[in-house]
Amino acid sequence: MKSVSHWFGQFAKWSAHYSGHPVAFGLAALLILGWLVTGPMFNFDNTWQMVINTATTIVTFLMVFLIQNAQNRDTGAMQAKLDELILATKEAQNEFIAVEKRPDEELEKLRTEITKAAQSTPGH
Repeated sequence: MKSVSHWFGQFAKWSAHYSGHPVAFGLAALLILGWLVTGPMFNFDNTWQMVINTATTIVTFLMVFLIQNAQNRDTGAMQAKLDELILATKEAQNEFIAVEKRPDEELEKLRTEITKAAQSTPGH
């Protein structure tokens, strides 16, 4: 049996792929257009307005989680690739592997050290 996180990850990948497609934008635009066209039938009343407000709020709320999942996955993949480049480069400092997991204070100290080293390098 597959875990909930696996199913969510698969759904998030699928959703991110298709929600970023031009067809999805077109369908959303058509939905808004359809809502606008129905305005006169409902005398542009509060219920008519609440339909679009509620629908867009729900979609936005759910999309935040899907976007965050995709962002986390992309960031993790990028960090793994950078770690591999560090390992493959003889001159690189291995202390930077998985640096994103270190405390903020330690990250700031490393940034300061790297900035000073870059400034002292000829040509900078």
